[in-house]
Amino acid sequence: MSTGHEPLTLGTAGHIDHGKTALVGALTGVDTDRLPEERERGMSIELGYAPLRLPTGRRLSVVDVPGHERFVRTMVAGATGVDLALLVVAADDGVMPQTVEHARVLAALDVRRGIVAVTKADLADPGAALAEAAALVGDWEQVELVACSARTGAGVAGIAAALERVAEATPPRAGRPGPAVLHVDRVFTIRGAGTVVTGTLWSGTVGAGDRLVVLPSRRGARVRAVQVHDADTARAQAGGRVAVNLAGVDRSEIARGDVLTAPDADLRPTRRLDAALDLHGARHGARVHVHHGTRGVPGRLTDLGDGLWQLRLEDDLLAVAGDRVVVRAASPPDTLGGGTVLDAHARRHGRRPEVLTRLERLRRGEPEPPPEPEVEPPAAGPAPAEPPALSPAALALEERLRAAGHEPPREDELSEDAGALAELRAAGRAVRVGRAMYAHPDAIEAVAGRVRAIVAAEGGVTLARLRDELATSRRYAQALLEHLDAERITRRLPDDTRVLRRRP
Repeated sequence: MSTGHEPLTLGTAGHIDHGKTALVGALTGVDTDRLPEERERGMSIELGYAPLRLPTGRRLSVVDVPGHERFVRTMVAGATGVDLALLVVAADDGVMPQTVEHARVLAALDVRRGIVAVTKADLADPGAALAEAAALVGDWEQVELVACSARTGAGVAGIAAALERVAEATPPRAGRPGPAVLHVDRVFTIRGAGTVVTGTLWSGTVGAGDRLVVLPSRRGARVRAVQVHDADTARAQAGGRVAVNLAGVDRSEIARGDVLTAPDADLRPTRRLDAALDLHGARHGARVHVHHGTRGVPGRLTDLGDGLWQLRLEDDLLAVAGDRVVVRAASPPDTLGGGTVLDAHARRHGRRPEVLTRLERLRRGEPEPPPEPEVEPPAAGPAPAEPPALSPAALALEERLRAAGHEPPREDELSEDAGALAELRAAGRAVRVGRAMYAHPDAIEAVAGRVRAIVAAEGGVTLARLRDELATSRRYAQALLEHLDAERITRRLPDDTRVLRRRP
């Protein structure tokens, strides 16, 4: 049980124009529609954030999500990591399609505590909407339903009091074991301070002076300062929304969907997940979008039977066993459901009995048995020779290529290092880019990661978009994109947009 002081995050949910942002404003005094386009159109487009002080003085971090069907992916990014929900239903409309889909997203993320606020009670009798909403959330562990009007203020105090009671019974994330893990949902720059990222801290703590890494690029960063609810803090705890001011990483080198974590965290990219999923209308082989943290990637479903599935992804996710995922149909877009990751780095397999037995054991929460000791096979001849060690000149050139990153030197700039370059190429530690440039493989992989993230978020990437993303020249961006085309990572469309190639 909560003591009333642990950090908790509250996420809104509900159909467009049902009054989510207005209710958050009435509760917090903050208008979370910060973009000019949002205010002009009268609808939320991006995620909004506000601190909410409850009657006892306790604070909740509020994530306000858009309700339009076009922005469900943004809603999912905001809902991951929340502890309790504020589901909004308008009295004059009742439960609508996006109300139902948002409720499915919350169920997929195992968010089953919260408040149902029936808004606009000054415009219509809330009785019918209250009954519909009660049926929709009938399987929640704890829920209170309150009718209110953000315009007149009636019932808003009742919402706050109900949130207090539900928050008191909600288990906090604070103290969750493990290293710091923060899934980034917003990146911006503050003059004089540099790059700032925000997100819900899933586990661990973050404080000034900490050394962290950005995944999947593995770029190092140092924490300059940390804020919670716009106030500096020495160390932020898991469970609340956190703003982290970073040194050593440029605004262009981190984006929504990336993860900020400790250097020793056992967190690495994956493209195959075994999971226990509760899906509605899903079929074997269907193309889907899989959402985890603040990242969403395309993939396909492999039905293993009895609610067990393998998710075969076309881009990287950064998941561990026990994390929750949301699965949405690719076309027409709709939330199918979600569930729990059982094996975050699964091998490709089908319905083999030994595999299903293992997954059932993981679903029950039983530990993995220790691996059997490997038996050395009899020698079949001389062991293959170890690759020769690189010369000091080659090692020095490798560091030069690493430092150059996505702006690789030209061949004529390496004329004095021709021998060292040949060593690196033979060892697979230098890659030819374009006709006359050489880059380190890590730099190419980092650029590929940025391209995948852009395509996942925007549907495609242009030369100009990558140039701006990398803050580089057209020459480098063009050479890098053409290299990714040649490596069959991307495919160029007639309008010069690149998309990811489908993998067989």
